[in-house]
Amino acid sequence: MGVDGRLRAIVALSQAMAAAPTARESWRAAARGACAALGGTFAALSLWERAPGRLKVLVNAGELTEGEEEFPEDESYPVHQFPEIAESPYEVPNAWVEEAGQPAHDSHRVAGLRRRGRGCCVVAPIVLHGRAWGELYVARPRGAPLFDADDADFATVIASVVAAGIAQTERLEAVRRLAFTDPLTGLANRRAVDVRLDEAIGLHRADGAVVSLVVCDLNGLKRVNDTQGHAAGDRLLERFGSVLSVCGAKLPGALAARLGGDEFCLLAVGPTADEVIAVTAELCLRAAGLGDGVACGIASTGDPIGEVGSGRRLFRLADAAQYRAKAARAPGPVVAGRDGAVIPLADAPAPPTGDRRRFRDAAPPGRGPDSPYSPYSPYSPDSPDSPDSPDGPDGPDK
Repeated sequence: MGVDGRLRAIVALSQAMAAAPTARESWRAAARGACAALGGTFAALSLWERAPGRLKVLVNAGELTEGEEEFPEDESYPVHQFPEIAESPYEVPNAWVEEAGQPAHDSHRVAGLRRRGRGCCVVAPIVLHGRAWGELYVARPRGAPLFDADDADFATVIASVVAAGIAQTERLEAVRRLAFTDPLTGLANRRAVDVRLDEAIGLHRADGAVVSLVVCDLNGLKRVNDTQGHAAGDRLLERFGSVLSVCGAKLPGALAARLGGDEFCLLAVGPTADEVIAVTAELCLRAAGLGDGVACGIASTGDPIGEVGSGRRLFRLADAAQYRAKAARAPGPVVAGRDGAVIPLADAPAPPTGDRRRFRDAAPPGRGPDSPYSPYSPYSPDSPDSPDSPDGPDGPDK
């Protein structure tokens, strides 16, 4: 590929990463673009997860061999087997070439090339914010021309372009998290609830999914703010947010959110109305010692509340039930469609235990890898860990 061809390849890679709507699409664009630019048949993008000390493969692209997946769940390798990723002089992070025909000795990459039937590879460190982020790996099959020093230099340039694309993706992910997360409690915010509720009502209208909304008003926040200060009020909100999150976890796929001020909500798709009532009753019990307790109203399509054509109507019903609970100083929830009766805590059904299948196996709101309000980021060591690959120490080709 001539200079003009390489310039076009760089532009195409940059544009593809910039247009990617999610982190996963950005990784795929990076791997595919690098593979095409370097004339490879396979490429992988790996992240150095520092806390567990491993290279985690984010995406494989091109011609995959047995056992390779485009977006592997658990393909990772101990970083000590690839010391160059941690020991390279990252002020000038040069790429290098490995060949299947060279002596293997302790080279896990060479062993990986041979096992996968590939002839050579070029490895380019990716540096972000002045530190090693991971690596870009491109391979060719046996019998194909070997990568040379010019290819390694070009791979270094490509890695720099990929790093810039990843940095942009990081910024966009941070903005998305801020846009859909309440900064005080870490719960979802009103915008996230509106998005999820619209999706849930769509499922209800299409397939009859039970959609339940619990609206909660934390009593006594103003008194705490006035007598103990706003810092104490913030701690009260944080503590209730934690209780709401713990209780909501008993309803797989439920979204716990702070709507603003002292108002919170829990949105569930799939569980029955009785299951949601049971969890809400437990929430009322747990919150009894926080401030002056909590007033909860429930509206569920599993109850006789008439046709629900929009999330706004479900919100109005749940909010009206919450106001009745607050006016009556009810210790338990009030449920729309059940004659406005307060559910006595002693008579509430037992909360669900064990795992339930999610409705249509949907990912829990806010927890999927591409969710805009996911609490995890692929760029953070706080992301959930996956076990090391059982394939052994062959490196991210691996």
